[in-house]
Amino acid sequence: MPGVAAAILDIDGTLVDTNYHHTIAWYRAFRRHDILLPVWRIHRHIGMGGDQLVTALCGKDAEDEVGEEIRSDEKDLYAELIDEVEPIEGARDLIVELRDREHDVVLASSAKSDEVEHYIDLLDARELAHAWTTQADVDATKPAPDLVRAALERAQGDGTDDGGAFMVGDSTWDCVAAGRAGVPTLALLTGGFADAELREAGASAVFESLGELRGRLDELPALTAG
Repeated sequence: MPGVAAAILDIDGTLVDTNYHHTIAWYRAFRRHDILLPVWRIHRHIGMGGDQLVTALCGKDAEDEVGEEIRSDEKDLYAELIDEVEPIEGARDLIVELRDREHDVVLASSAKSDEVEHYIDLLDARELAHAWTTQADVDATKPAPDLVRAALERAQGDGTDDGGAFMVGDSTWDCVAAGRAGVPTLALLTGGFADAELREAGASAVFESLGELRGRLDELPALTAG
């Protein structure tokens, strides 16, 4: 179907329930370096890439002094939790629905490749997704637009008609990154961000669940070519 928009689906917090696992891993990683942060503050930055999160929470001095060590610790600490991660209800059904509607589905993440591969297997989506991204595909993570642009290139570089695109995400950082790339965002409450926060960050619409989003696909102007 020429002119159908590419569907860029964020993975963490949107398709798999990881946001609070990452929050705890970051909390413990900071604590290892005698940096004690309120858990709620860390959560508000989940969805932002690790290359920017340390500076955003602790400042440039902390980034320069222990940023790499904190990120390394977070990776190890999250690895201890990853087996507890489960797909968010309706995630695979949404991918199937979008594919049936002839959207090219790109799973967008700047996570480490082993994490992304694990999530794709959890979702049983290898034969469903048009493509996916990992940390290796971006120079700067969200809220920079690199990830969204990389996902667009994956879709259009494989011969997809340029019918525009839309993103499905769960964090304010998804909305900001997509907006900077000129892509509208359909946001979910599954990541723990409030409706008002997501709309202020640029979400075109906000849904309580993937099931609600799936049930309202016919109503959404973001899914038409633009």
